[in-house]
Amino acid sequence: MIKNFEDFCNELLRCGFSLGGGNAKGIYAVIDYDWQAPVEEGNPIIWHTGDPETDPWEWRMRVLEERNDIVYSKLFFNASGYITKEWYPYFISARRKGMDFTAAYENGEISQTAKTVYDIVSGHGAAALHEIKLLGGFSKEDKSRFDKAVTELQMKMFITMCGRVARKSHTGEEYGWKATVFTTPEGFFGEDFIAKALDIPPKEAEEKIRGQILKLNPSADEKKIKKFIYG
Repeated sequence: MIKNFEDFCNELLRCGFSLGGGNAKGIYAVIDYDWQAPVEEGNPIIWHTGDPETDPWEWRMRVLEERNDIVYSKLFFNASGYITKEWYPYFISARRKGMDFTAAYENGEISQTAKTVYDIVSGHGAAALHEIKLLGGFSKEDKSRFDKAVTELQMKMFITMCGRVARKSHTGEEYGWKATVFTTPEGFFGEDFIAKALDIPPKEAEEKIRGQILKLNPSADEKKIKKFIYG
């Protein structure tokens, strides 16, 4: 029974990956999503209480701010998920198919809007969501294609969340909700780490991930497994 943040991290490191908001897609989730009740009777875990020890909503940012071996981002089915450092190379191999960003863009795998976003994030090392919008000249009318591009880049594993930052007014005062900050996987784990991941044959990576999924959930549907792996 997972009772706190430490338990969650330990279980995630054991499993390697997890959907972020429950297992509605039928693959695997370390924590089910039920905002109205504890996960199990007697378990203190309750969503959206703000308690950093027992609220899984708070754990999303804690893994990014306090650890260097777990990634949280939009990774599966265009929604949130976790991947540990041990398993990240296999997903990089499967999603990127051995290509760096330039090759993927030239191959038609990346939209022009996504390229604009990526260039800002990679050029600055890291950038908050509102900064990306400002630097890219994105207006309110661009919201749909901007959001789609940010999700696209996360799913194809060319950018990833790395934390959050307070917004500041022109006078330097903090206001509103904190903004998500993005970096590249190369910025998160290092250039060499990602380069070695790209050397893994995609088919080998697929089989490795599939095997682990079936250990965690023997009844997982094959079509959903494929979608989970390749995005």
